[in-house]
Amino acid sequence: MPPPRSRIQAVLFDLGGTLVDERDFAEWVDIARELFLDVQPDELAHAHTEVEHADDGADFAADPHDVVVEFWRRVLSRAAGREVETATAERFWERVRASQTERSLPVFSDVRRCLDALRAEHRRLGIVSNSSSEASVRRILDRAGILDAFERIVSSGTEGIAKPNPEIFRRAVQRFGLRPEETLYVGNLPRTDAAAASSAGLHAAWLNRDGTGLGAPNEITSLLEVPLVVRALEGAGPARGAGPRSSR
Repeated sequence: MPPPRSRIQAVLFDLGGTLVDERDFAEWVDIARELFLDVQPDELAHAHTEVEHADDGADFAADPHDVVVEFWRRVLSRAAGREVETATAERFWERVRASQTERSLPVFSDVRRCLDALRAEHRRLGIVSNSSSEASVRRILDRAGILDAFERIVSSGTEGIAKPNPEIFRRAVQRFGLRPEETLYVGNLPRTDAAAASSAGLHAAWLNRDGTGLGAPNEITSLLEVPLVVRALEGAGPARGAGPRSSR
């Protein structure tokens, strides 16, 4: 008789692209044009997606601020069809960050129902985010009205270590006082989130909001599937996206 499966005590989430939507291409186009960059919303959206996918899973050793600026330099260069200087990308990022600080970021429509369902089952909830600081994550969650749902918040800016380094996931699990196999991580990037969490020993689900659900074994297309994944990991029934510790 096989041994009983561990109960999933905690579910940890990525922040941007998973819980809140940071994208505002119309505003980003306006900021770019203020910096004399002629870009179109659809071109900027495609460039953003392409560079994000290209960087997924990369373990950057540089300063986190420099990494973000270089990300935007490449995005703006692709969208504008010419090389953009680092100084211009830095000014762009400063204005984007200032705007995000001043306004509430929208919560995806499936977030609250997912969190409510998990809390009703007495799951503990947390955040593991590549972000400037724990304080900035708390501010975003507070403005979104969901801060009280989360027991622990681990930010790369505060920790000095970023995803996909498995250590940031291990730290989060340790702060819950749990074992990795008692924890599920949910994020919107297949390598930086799902594969990295798996390498730290956690169960992982890749939230592919643009997918069909017919891809990787651990792929889900909505946070509403997370409670089903949890129950499947505990042996309570099958669920799409429920493959434990799988990665893409």
